[in-house]
Amino acid sequence: MKVFSVIGISKSGKTTTIENIIKELIKRNYTVGSVKEIHFEKFKMDTEGTNTYRHKEAGSQLVTAWGNYETDILFQRKLTLDEILNFYHYDFVVLEGVRDKNIPKIITAHTLEEIEERLDEDTFAISGRISNSMEEYKGIPVINTINNVEKLVDLIEENVKDRVSPRKESSAKLKINGKEIPMVPFVENILINLVEGFIKELKGYDSEGEIEICIKR
Repeated sequence: MKVFSVIGISKSGKTTTIENIIKELIKRNYTVGSVKEIHFEKFKMDTEGTNTYRHKEAGSQLVTAWGNYETDILFQRKLTLDEILNFYHYDFVVLEGVRDKNIPKIITAHTLEEIEERLDEDTFAISGRISNSMEEYKGIPVINTINNVEKLVDLIEENVKDRVSPRKESSAKLKINGKEIPMVPFVENILINLVEGFIKELKGYDSEGEIEICIKR
């Protein structure tokens, strides 16, 4: 799985750039996922008064809204980026607004000052509104995705490598009465993240160690 981020201030063309990239990646027969980091301090997907909100207020630590056209799983804490990416099984994952990670980045900007504020060794391309007035900055290509998204996606294919997990990939087995219950990767990852989320603050927790839970009835 290959992960990269598009960063820039509001109205710099960030989301438009991502939309065009996703469309072109899909056109090239890649599978694509995305993550939007929201910097608004008080952001919540759920709102006061809904049934799911009432579940949370009653003490439910994981709430799922299960609808006909989408399923929303509401964790009651901020997951780490690695925890989030463990749910993804795609060729590419595009991050919007994730700046403080050592991953390949595309900067969108209005001005040179905005580029300088965000420029680091992981930057391999520049896009957004400033691409209307320049084609290169300090040797880095500046590309307008409205009329030349193919060139930017070529750069993505060249510069974004497979993500290396910071630790060995976790796996989980569920057994009832000694019989293993098969789980799809999505459910397996939910189980792993739930268990680790509950116990990671306990004394003796080892992020590299194996975890065993036995429930006797």
